[in-house]
Amino acid sequence: MSAPLKLILFDVDGTLVDSQHHIFDAMCAACARVELTPPSREEVLSIVGLSLSVAVEKLMPNAGAAQRDQMVEAYKDAFVQQRADLGTAATSPLFPGAEEAIRALHAVDENILGVATGKSRRGLDHILEGHGFSTLFITQQVADDHPSKPHPSMVQRALFETGVEPENAVIIGDTSFDMKMGAAGGIRRIGVDWGYHSRDELVDAGAELVLEGYEQLIPALDRMWRTA
Repeated sequence: MSAPLKLILFDVDGTLVDSQHHIFDAMCAACARVELTPPSREEVLSIVGLSLSVAVEKLMPNAGAAQRDQMVEAYKDAFVQQRADLGTAATSPLFPGAEEAIRALHAVDENILGVATGKSRRGLDHILEGHGFSTLFITQQVADDHPSKPHPSMVQRALFETGVEPENAVIIGDTSFDMKMGAAGGIRRIGVDWGYHSRDELVDAGAELVLEGYEQLIPALDRMWRTA
């Protein structure tokens, strides 16, 4: 009897790539466009993972709708320009061990890799192409097509596209939004402590375990599937 298919969904910013400087600089540029004082780095990193329009609204609740719309467009412009100037490897470097883990998981026949991210399709494509991952992730869920995390829409669509049962699926992410999305979608949840939310935040949001490095991922998944 063959092993059941396993769906392994990854968040991107803060989980696969460390894009905090890129994100913060782009948000500062967006605030400058509308002549508003930018939030602190900690405030900006706290909303990483949300869809851009939702993130801007949370960061700037007192700004008018027109100002927030201008910020969204200015953020996109600054983000694209920085990436064009510096390249993907500089603006969104992989976390240590990420590539090795991804390629090892992809080599296992029953594993289906996927992405569930608050990035746009254009942004995700640049990340995957820049790191040579374009063919590795079978299901790719982006902010263009879904409500913002923690709504479970991304998880539900990934399950539908792959035909994997929820008990054989897991989300790996660095924020409480990822963990809440996974719980709402009925799948397993693994947090990582090298991203933008604290271990306590991840656990409180439903993480079943929190990793300290990518070398722990494959053993953790093996244990998790045995208890599914």
